[in-house]
Amino acid sequence: MSQIDLIATATFGLESVVARELRELGYTEQTVENSRVIFAGDERAVCRTNLWLRTADRVLIKMGQFKAFSFEELFQQTKALPWGDWLPVDAEFPVEGKSINSLLHSVPDCQAIVKKAVVEKMKEKYKVSWFPEKGPRYKIEVAILKDVVTLTIDTSGPGLHKRGYRKLVGQAPLKETLAAAMIMLSFWKAERPFIDPFCGSGTIPIEAALIGLNRAPGLKRSFTAEDWPNIPRKLWQEARQEAEDLIRTEQVMDIEGYDWDKEALSLARYHAREAGVEKLIHFQERALADFSTKKQYGYLICNPPYGERLEEKATVERLYRQMGQVFGKLDTWSYFILTAHPAFEKLFGRKAGKNRKLYNGRIECHYYQYFGPKPPRPTIKTI
Repeated sequence: MSQIDLIATATFGLESVVARELRELGYTEQTVENSRVIFAGDERAVCRTNLWLRTADRVLIKMGQFKAFSFEELFQQTKALPWGDWLPVDAEFPVEGKSINSLLHSVPDCQAIVKKAVVEKMKEKYKVSWFPEKGPRYKIEVAILKDVVTLTIDTSGPGLHKRGYRKLVGQAPLKETLAAAMIMLSFWKAERPFIDPFCGSGTIPIEAALIGLNRAPGLKRSFTAEDWPNIPRKLWQEARQEAEDLIRTEQVMDIEGYDWDKEALSLARYHAREAGVEKLIHFQERALADFSTKKQYGYLICNPPYGERLEEKATVERLYRQMGQVFGKLDTWSYFILTAHPAFEKLFGRKAGKNRKLYNGRIECHYYQYFGPKPPRPTIKTI
């Protein structure tokens, strides 16, 4: 198998989490940049990373990178790349683009030139003058940042946050990739109790269950590159079998999701069934004022309302004060809270041990992390 330069794209702030995931999969030759991790792999890596990455947005093949200050430079350097190594004669190859702070700022023109350059290269490879584009899909992206052009082919298709279980969505849904990142940043272990007191349609508890089971998030979906002749179907079959074999089917977990909204809880139960984890999560209608637990050394991870609308602000601020009172009683618990409210710590009544800037869609948030004590080690009886 050949060595390939690959890119795992990520929401800003999650690059280090994606890099950690890649290292755990064995892909240690990597470079972390804003919103992406570039790493070395092979055809098998395309299969495995699409199946396993919980916090990345997509997996791309990096075809080339170069500086271009004119359309002629863009055309010639794009044409010089080995497009025929990837695109079969019947390939469908749409071109998308973006340009930031670059001389070549007209995205439609850049897309058209890249398309023309790829066609000319394909003519040389296949000795034909017209391409029907009725075969497998190879979406090409031309991304230009400060006059540096990066050309990629998307292997994923729909974004990796689309696991296949969330077919119905409630209001302001949290992406599965961000939910998984919140859990992974907490370093929660499946043996510890887990509660989301604002679970909504269930994304955070479901992602926790998938992590606890060590079940690859992409097992219930397909990927664009599965149709490519360049990547043998056997590699996909082997990658899926590896993922199936690594599921911890006997893992016992204590995961709970609470919400006051009956409709949201109905969605949560439906999504949990679709994800195959309904037996691992206990969903219950419960307001924050009624929250209590006798369990020790648990993790509380949540995405409460932000109060973005002016009429909601006072209600949300009362909620944050109440959260401080309720969570403050859990002296052996760790809690992790994502919110966009700038005065959260003041309202909550306690400064976080750590906070991290993350983005929920286009909303800038902070992930406040309050670390509780570690549980005591079990004593070993001596005879």
